[in-house]
Amino acid sequence: MTDLIADIGATNARFALVGSGLGNVGPEAIRVLSVQSYRGLEDAMSGYLEAINVSPDAIERAAICIAGPVLGDMIVMTNHPWSFSQRDIRDQFGLNDLTVINDFTAMALSLPRLKKADRRQIGSGEAAEHAHKAVLGPGTGLGVSGLIHHNRNRWLPLSGEGGHVTLAGMTEREAEVIDNQRRHTGHVCGEDFLCGRGLVTLYQAISRTDGKTVTGRLIPADVTNRALEGSDPVAVETVEMFCAFLGNVAGNLALTIGATGGVYIAGGIIPRLGEAFDRSAFRDRFENKGRFIDYLKPIPTYLVTHEFPAFLGLIAALSATDN
Repeated sequence: MTDLIADIGATNARFALVGSGLGNVGPEAIRVLSVQSYRGLEDAMSGYLEAINVSPDAIERAAICIAGPVLGDMIVMTNHPWSFSQRDIRDQFGLNDLTVINDFTAMALSLPRLKKADRRQIGSGEAAEHAHKAVLGPGTGLGVSGLIHHNRNRWLPLSGEGGHVTLAGMTEREAEVIDNQRRHTGHVCGEDFLCGRGLVTLYQAISRTDGKTVTGRLIPADVTNRALEGSDPVAVETVEMFCAFLGNVAGNLALTIGATGGVYIAGGIIPRLGEAFDRSAFRDRFENKGRFIDYLKPIPTYLVTHEFPAFLGLIAALSATDN
């Protein structure tokens, strides 16, 4: 049996094959495609199979995770114009089975499969055994999920849109910046600041709060590079506030689902910050929840370093259909 797995984000579509038909559990034949180069998922899947010289007839099942909610047959992605019918994908490629889940549901399912080399601990703490876990990740958007421990080695992933909960500040300065953004756009959620474009939005909000005008086109890399170089005080404050907000959200998530098994940070932004993230207010804000500081202090926080963690979650999803 050969199965196709795919992690479809707003920027890249990652594909691989797994299964006994390859003589191993995979993933193999990994390819990363730019979503801008394809009209839709069907086109990208066909392009991937053609690139690796594999016939669609050889694929029996597929497991796909997407950046957006999975609420029915028709899937509409968040932060990208792709949409598709699960039924049409199944029929077009002759699949015996198709599993479609949210990308951070896949991230949650990956957590028990991560090895020590696939993560780096930030701060102190030790994970409780057989306990709930949480994951969040600033990338193109802000993904959030959890993994509930249920009987021995069984895990139940949570699927939701936690990146869109209302963002709150813990200092007067943060409250001023959030209030400025609220006057500018209305409701301010975590994803408004805690993602790639959110870095730029936060930079602009801080500038407006101080009565400054941002001129010229700004991209997320400009903000992080200037901050790491120390060449732009607004960029430095932006990254510092970004990490503090992320700690706030991560701590709230840990409290909400009782994630004593650890909280994991995924996505492409935090690894680029390097030691600056370790020195940031992230961990302090994670723990700083008033009377519940002693509850949060023992909970470890990890940075996921595995290159394709969602693939591990998709393999877990396929394994679940075998049982």
